[in-house]
Amino acid sequence: MHFVTGGSFNGKSKWVKEYYQLKDSNHIWFSFYEKERVLLNPDLVESPMIILEGIEVCIKDLAAQYKVSEAREKWRLFLSSWLEWENEDENRKVILIGTDISKGIVPMLAEERKWRDMTGWAYQDIARSAERVELIWYGISQKIK
Repeated sequence: MHFVTGGSFNGKSKWVKEYYQLKDSNHIWFSFYEKERVLLNPDLVESPMIILEGIEVCIKDLAAQYKVSEAREKWRLFLSSWLEWENEDENRKVILIGTDISKGIVPMLAEERKWRDMTGWAYQDIARSAERVELIWYGISQKIK
């Protein structure tokens, strides 16, 4: 698993496309920004590589629907299902792209603080599980794991 994070519009997606030299046929790109926001089932993926973009949006939906403990459990199950999918075949790769929303002023609204906190916890889960973590700021990558 490879986790790529950084600021909004800082070139994360472009970096992934260039780093992995992605062609249309060798991967599935699923964006939580554009598609129906569902927890995608790994069993439905036939490609050897999947990129899940907009992880913070996925977390926002979980935070809006569930109490923190339930949302965190659903997130962990989702993450572990992708780790399991990846580990079933040495040719499989999962790449998660998530925008860092932890910087700046702490939100005043409780639901926005909940989302921010949950995103931080989810990113810690990802970083702990990922074999590689990349931080992208202004189009420049920094490998942090």
